[in-house]
Amino acid sequence: MTVTGSRGRRERLRAETTAEIKKVALALMASGGPDAITLRAIAREMGMTANAIYGYFATRDDLVTTLINDVYTALADAVDAAWEGAPATDPAARIEAWAGAFRNWALVNPQGFRLIYGDPVPGYHAPEGGPAPEAARRVCTGLTALAAAAWPHAQHLYEDSAFDWSDFDPGLLDKVRPAFPELPPAAVALALRIWGHLHGLVSLEIYGHMHTQTTSPDKLFREELAQLVRTLGVPRRS
Repeated sequence: MTVTGSRGRRERLRAETTAEIKKVALALMASGGPDAITLRAIAREMGMTANAIYGYFATRDDLVTTLINDVYTALADAVDAAWEGAPATDPAARIEAWAGAFRNWALVNPQGFRLIYGDPVPGYHAPEGGPAPEAARRVCTGLTALAAAAWPHAQHLYEDSAFDWSDFDPGLLDKVRPAFPELPPAAVALALRIWGHLHGLVSLEIYGHMHTQTTSPDKLFREELAQLVRTLGVPRRS
């Protein structure tokens, strides 16, 4: 075997082991909650020594940061693709596509959803700037794009809004104002309201509360989303 071939094999095996470590970590979280994610537990599940795991992730925080970045990026990819795949001339379709992709991703990746939006990992210290700053920016601006698409039709509903820029976290404004410089504070507040609608129902479903109340959570989500679009006055083009 050539030196290049040997190096390529090592790199492939390392990538496969790294992927397995992350898969096992999420499985441990599913069965035992966030505090079940430990390097020793992962090593035990994989039949490795703890010292061998440290060759892939120096600390548990490094592993958790990688997990969050991976799943957050996957979510951002999913909602961005749905948004771009809907007609730009049909804001209602774009809003529904983004929201549907958000829910579908969460249902397929419940542990990823919980890692991003739900259960904090005890003792975890995120790096400065957060574990997934670029993915967080993309999801945040994508959500604001929903409000921006609705704003021409809904702004008359918020003429008496008392929101000003001081009502928002500077980190949020750093993400949305450069991307949407024309939006007023009331439109950013609308983005948060839309987020509340979507995130609330999806969270109830992911944590199992919705299934004890209805056999049709999908129908409930679709009707709530359609009602939201109607409330905002967004026209349908198709």
